[in-house]
Amino acid sequence: MGDKSKKIHIPKELTQFGYETKEQVLEVSRKKKSMYIGIPKEVTPSENRVPLVPASVATLVANGHRVVIESGAGLRANYTDQSYSEVGADIAFSQEQVYKSDVIIKVAPPTLDEIDLFHSDQILIAPLQLPLVSKEYFQKLNQKRVIAIAMEYIKDDNNTYPVVRIMSELAGRSAMMIAAELMAKSNGGKGVLLGGVAGVPSAKVVILGAGVVAEYAAKVALGLGADLRIFDNNIYKLMRIQNLLGVQLNTSSFNPYQLEKELLTADVAIGALHSKSGRTPMLVSEDIVSKMKRKSVIIDISIDQGGCFETSRPTTLDKPTFIKHDVIHYCVPNIASNVPRTSSIAISNILMPILLKAADIGSMEYLIYQDKGLMHGVYTYKGCLTNSHIGQRFGLKQTDLHLLITSSL
Repeated sequence: MGDKSKKIHIPKELTQFGYETKEQVLEVSRKKKSMYIGIPKEVTPSENRVPLVPASVATLVANGHRVVIESGAGLRANYTDQSYSEVGADIAFSQEQVYKSDVIIKVAPPTLDEIDLFHSDQILIAPLQLPLVSKEYFQKLNQKRVIAIAMEYIKDDNNTYPVVRIMSELAGRSAMMIAAELMAKSNGGKGVLLGGVAGVPSAKVVILGAGVVAEYAAKVALGLGADLRIFDNNIYKLMRIQNLLGVQLNTSSFNPYQLEKELLTADVAIGALHSKSGRTPMLVSEDIVSKMKRKSVIIDISIDQGGCFETSRPTTLDKPTFIKHDVIHYCVPNIASNVPRTSSIAISNILMPILLKAADIGSMEYLIYQDKGLMHGVYTYKGCLTNSHIGQRFGLKQTDLHLLITSSL
């Protein structure tokens, strides 16, 4: 036997638990949860769209969700109450019944009276349309602790704005056809044909912006034979639009001298800019508009974010135009509402997958935590304004959404 006095002493705490299996911490998966979705009838003048069409409602109901739609909400898009009830939707005959839902979806911002019907922690998905809302609008949403998501600020996995893109395509195509009509003598125009004829020059069209709206407006303009000019400070976008259209275009950056020169000889000017977070830049002053050709036409598609022209103000489909400095202005924020059937299907195709995904992971609120694209659309969250541009514009306190979400987890 060896000498015990030479044995090395090892502390018990170093050997007792050395080989024990440790617990692994895993995230607890959230169970799929059915949602209660409400679609009110729009009260905004000339708003003809509906955010979910019967085909999308059928998919949601088949996945265990409850959808309640106010009677008559789809009629202006040519969807009857029966077409919704046949796919499993509940038909409500009062606003109060619809606003009991957990998620409210609209295609126009709620009115102040409608906000009174909201309840705490309810989720609103609707366009923001800054020119149509006031400081009181945001204050009332905060008082109700509503989680409000602006459709036009939602991003997809490609870091683009899907609602803006599809509505821009519709608006771009529509804008040139509207311009052609407004130049007709019967509609108060100068009596100029957009494409001209043999021996007569074509009308000159100036487009501010080289994004999706400009792309589709340019396609129609070129198809009709117009003389086209496109402005944008993003040279990549100008190169892109030339490649897409397959023709050599007259393009320029927003050089003040060149822009004014082209606008003063233009028959049609189209505002086609989109801001990622707030108001679009106002590029054309009232002084320049006052010098434009008599009976020329301005179509400010950017009016839903404030507009590109200083003389622009929101109009409606019932009274879409006004004349200032002898220039015809068309400034309808919801221009796509003039083709409500097509635009309703387009919006529905974007919203339905978001709703299904939210239900799969537990709730719309939890999806906001996980999805940065959806988070980008949030502008009020449980009593706090979270959009810095809105805070600056309306003089309201703004809180960083990431801090609010961290405190909620």
